[in-house]
Order: sequence, then structure tokens, then C-alpha cells
Amino acid sequence: MLDQRRTTNILLLVIVIPLIFYLLKLLSFIFIPLIASMFIALLFLPLMRWLGRRNVPRFVSILIVVALIVIGVMIGVELVQLSSRQILSNNEAFLGKAELKINDLMYYLQDKFGLDYNTEGNFFTQFLERENIGSTFDFVRKFVTNVLMMTFFTILWLSESINMHKVMNNTILKQKHTSIKAFMKIERDLITFIKVKFLVSLLTGIFTGLACVFFDVSFPIFWGLFAFLINFVQMVGSFISVILLSIFAFVELDPTSTLFFFIVTISGVQVLFGAILEPIFMGKSFSINVITVLIMLMLWGFIWGIPGLIMAIPITVFMKIILEQFPGTKVIASLLSGPERGVKSAK
Repeated sequence: MLDQRRTTNILLLVIVIPLIFYLLKLLSFIFIPLIASMFIALLFLPLMRWLGRRNVPRFVSILIVVALIVIGVMIGVELVQLSSRQILSNNEAFLGKAELKINDLMYYLQDKFGLDYNTEGNFFTQFLERENIGSTFDFVRKFVTNVLMMTFFTILWLSESINMHKVMNNTILKQKHTSIKAFMKIERDLITFIKVKFLVSLLTGIFTGLACVFFDVSFPIFWGLFAFLINFVQMVGSFISVILLSIFAFVELDPTSTLFFFIVTISGVQVLFGAILEPIFMGKSFSINVITVLIMLMLWGFIWGIPGLIMAIPITVFMKIILEQFPGTKVIASLLSGPERGVKSAK
């Protein structure tokens, strides 16, 4: 009987888990803003409690939080506008320089490796012919819709119309003491992750922009903003930032020691903040196995695209803490952790 029940449970898991992921992908327009707003609300919970201890009405506290979010969005929009104006003002000069460099590179590759390159017309003209204004408009529309939905869900979380602790207690944990303990750990770890990730990404963006200014690489505001945003994608973002900026610098700078030192500098910025300071700030108890990070990035990236890549690690942390609460799943939680953490949990 026990073997039959175990087999039945395994078969149910095999059926249910893919179905859950399918629903998450199908209903991504709801789940992406819902989960993202939960992380945003967690980040502002300490501020809400601090205001509550000073007898500030919850309605006023929520307005203060929403005002802070709006200010943050306005600053981001202003930075995007600054970088856009900077790019447009230098558009012709940069495109001319880039055209010469890319043509020289393509001629070299054509001569050495026999690659076919269309010499008729402008390289960027060939590229921009594929531009689809309708797709851009559709992207902007979806982005604005997601922002509005995230704002709405964030207000619901903060006003406790959606009570995460009660949901966990009634659905997953079903034990008041365990659910309180798990919720406190989730809140503490995720707030730590979001704060550290934001700080590290901000410093990475600032120093990347300063490196562009120092080495006279165009559009420092754009590249600083890009480095800040892409750094939220764990591990992969750093490589993308360095590779794209190095390719761009190849167009801007002559292939001399200046280009080499610029690439070394931006790589050093990523290593300093991402590989050294970030793990120190996170702490050993927050460690997650590198293989787990890569698998979760691929999984959530496939399900939700770019938002999935950004939220993959916070979701993994959430899952790990929940799995640690049950004796039967502690082994799985230990496998998600780093080597040292995994050994301690197994014991």
C-alpha cells in the first residue's frame, strides 16, 4: 500500500508540476506584476512599520510609499530622456565612425574567412530596415500596463488586502508558529537581497558611466543606466554588460592600450561589485548553488522572459525557505543552497 501511494504521489507530481508552470506562463500578465509587487511591498514593509509606530495612519503611509515609487520612476524616466537626447545629439557622428569601423572589420573577415558581406548600402540602413514601429508601440503599451498593475497590487499588499502571512498559513504551512517564522525569514532574506542588489547595481552603473567618461566613450549616461538595469539579471547580466560595452568601445576607440585598459576597467567594476562585495553583503546564510542559479535563470527566463530573469533568484530564495520548513523537503532545500550551507542543512 505504501509503495502504491508513493508511486501515485510521484505520478501526480509529474502531472501537476508541468501544469503549474504552463498556467504560470499562460497567465503571466497577472503573475508577473503580482509577484513583482510582492517584492516591492516587502521592501517597503520596514518603512510602513516605522510610520505605524509613530501613529501615522496606514492610508497616509501608503501614499508616502506610492509617492516614493513615483519619484523613483520619474528619476528613471528623466535618466532615459537624458541618455536619449545624448544619443540623438551625437547620432550622425557616431554612425559615421561606426560605419567605417564595421566596414573595415567586415572586409577583414571577408578577406580572411571568406564571409559574404553586402557592400552595397549602409550597414545600419540594412539593420534598421527591419525596425517595426508597431512592435515598439506594443512593447510600450505592455510596459505601461504592467507598471499600473504592479502599482495596484503593491497598494493591496501594503494595505494588507492581500495578506501574505495569512495566505501562507492557510495554504502551505498551516501552522501559526511555523508560518510566522517562515514569513519573517522570507521577509528578512528578500529585503536583504533587494537592498544589496539595488545598491550593487547602482554602484556598478555609476562606475561604468564614470569609466566611459574617463576613457571618452560616448553615451556614459546610457551605458551607466544599462549596466544598472542589466545587473539585476544574476550572473548573466554582468557578461552581457561587459561584452556589449566592449563591442561599442571598439567602435569608439582605436585598438590600442586605451581600449584594452577600458575593457579591463569595466570588467574590474563588475568583478569588484558583483563577485566580491555582493556575496559579502549577502552573507553566507543567503548562498545559493551556482548550478541552481543557472537552472532557475533558464526556467523563469523561458516562462516569463526578461521579468523572469530578474525575479528568478528572489523566487528561488522564497522556495528554498518554504522547503526548509518541512522535514521531507529539507534535502531539496539543501541542494539549492551553497556547498557549506548544504552540508549544514543535511546534518
